[in-house]
Amino acid sequence: MNIGKHTYEDYSQIVANFHGSAAPGLMIGGFMVDLALKNLPEGEFFDAICETPSCLPDAIQLLTPCTTGNGWMTVLDFGKFAIAMYDKSSGNGIRIFLDKDKLKNWPEVNSWFLKLKPKKEQNYNLLMSQIKDAGCSILSMQKIRVNPETVSRGKSGPSTICPLCGEYYPVKHGEKCRSCSGESPYIK
Repeated sequence: MNIGKHTYEDYSQIVANFHGSAAPGLMIGGFMVDLALKNLPEGEFFDAICETPSCLPDAIQLLTPCTTGNGWMTVLDFGKFAIAMYDKSSGNGIRIFLDKDKLKNWPEVNSWFLKLKPKKEQNYNLLMSQIKDAGCSILSMQKIRVNPETVSRGKSGPSTICPLCGEYYPVKHGEKCRSCSGESPYIK
């Protein structure tokens, strides 16, 4: 059983090294990305959408050239366990999602995903075994067309120096940088 170019075991180790642990969501995410790649034209470059900020972005970044840094992956906080991969120019692609009806056949995975019991009460070995055995069988796929304007990151444009903090920031943000405009996450 492979996930991308890796055996399941190798992918599990790569995940642990990158993410800090072989997280169940990231293992399922590997199957999602693998299924997407197997159903897209070979040799073409695709952008990705991740519909949750949890776990799935890491699977996309580990198995494709799509990252948040290069702008080829957009993370939307919809809270859905789903990814999409699509051709940037046409918007045509596919969406892979965890299928609630198929998940019922895997009670430990279902319990984990729906948070039916606290993490300390979960049987991690059984959960991971069911994820491995289930593979892509808990996933569904649909054809999609993406409106590129809704996921476009846009160019940052020219920069200027903030009159308050003295750091560079995009001119398009206004008279001062967003931090000095009150959007900073830092407490003074």
